[in-house]
Amino acid sequence: MPRWGLLVEQNLGLGGQRRVWSAGVMDHVDGTREEALEALRQRAEVYKPLHPASPKRRRLYRERDGFVLVLDGAWQSFHCRFTVLEELYDSAAPEPEPQAALEPEPEPVQPPPPVRRRPVRPRPEPEPEPERAWDADVPEVPSWLNRDRPPS
Repeated sequence: MPRWGLLVEQNLGLGGQRRVWSAGVMDHVDGTREEALEALRQRAEVYKPLHPASPKRRRLYRERDGFVLVLDGAWQSFHCRFTVLEELYDSAAPEPEPQAALEPEPEPVQPPPPVRRRPVRPRPEPEPEPERAWDADVPEVPSWLNRDRPPS
């Protein structure tokens, strides 16, 4: 079954000189080309590109291999191109797992009998401490009275 890449191309960056046309794969679809086109259409209808930040109008057009989304901003229009591409090779794809020879299923192991536990009794709450007096932290003799040096 073929694998299809869902590609989006759009403008990235700000300003006339720093704007770059960039492409990225949004997702992959395993199935027919029509299934991939339908998945791409659903994504294109709700896609929120970087530019413009708050579009005034959105228009979606279909072409042979995908869609073009045209967005009118406050000062200018932007567009995104959505394309379905068949994946032929991926250098980072995981290696397929070798299929192991069919082995007979092991017999089911009986679970051990449930262990009965004693009910947990709640611990009694500790007695509340008596209220402290308002002057509990005030020393009887202030530290400045016991100075070693003579008063000046």
